[in-house]
Amino acid sequence: MFLYNTDIYYLILVVPALIIAMIAQVKVQSTFTKYSKEISYRGETAEALTRKILDANGLDYIRIERVAGDLTDHYDPKNNVIRLSDTVYGSSSIAAIGVAAHEAGHAVQRKENYAPIRVRNYMLPLTQFASYAAIPLAMLGLIFGNILLPVGVILFAVTVLFQIVTLPVEFDASKRALNTLRDEYYLDENELQGAKKVLIAAAMTYVASAFVAIMNLLRLILIANRNRRD
Repeated sequence: MFLYNTDIYYLILVVPALIIAMIAQVKVQSTFTKYSKEISYRGETAEALTRKILDANGLDYIRIERVAGDLTDHYDPKNNVIRLSDTVYGSSSIAAIGVAAHEAGHAVQRKENYAPIRVRNYMLPLTQFASYAAIPLAMLGLIFGNILLPVGVILFAVTVLFQIVTLPVEFDASKRALNTLRDEYYLDENELQGAKKVLIAAAMTYVASAFVAIMNLLRLILIANRNRRD
């Protein structure tokens, strides 16, 4: 009965969320590929425009590096570096410029001490511990029927909350990117619409990931409640 109920929770809650996440991933990849074929009217590379955005915001100390992979772009605040993927770094496409400007937006957020960034930083140590400990503790609780299960659920809830807090950070970085690209005329209005579609598709992957985490948390809560009644 335990395995049956657990599988039911997984099938009803988690599997649909995983399908949505897969669709979001396919969407971002297809949208990026589409607008990677459209070169911006200025012809500047994503790396060059990122450098301009950083310098204009007093972030000349942040380096820009190339990193292997596809859509592996990220901002590393610890080492003061923005890493742009192979498909973005030297590209002048609308997609690449949008992604690069988004990463620059994260750097500006940190400089301005953006509130959700502060919350994420406060949560990070606990979240790192929780991400390693939550599932093992929950599984031990399931096996031995002890207090470890609710402890695991609580720790998993911390990781879910962290993902939820991440959402406004990502949306704000995209908003900053699009505003900069418009205000500084790095892209014209038609190109800007393409960059917006790329960034929206990317943001939806974070939403889908958070949804998967929420459904997994709900599954754990239902299992814990069932065990408590039994």
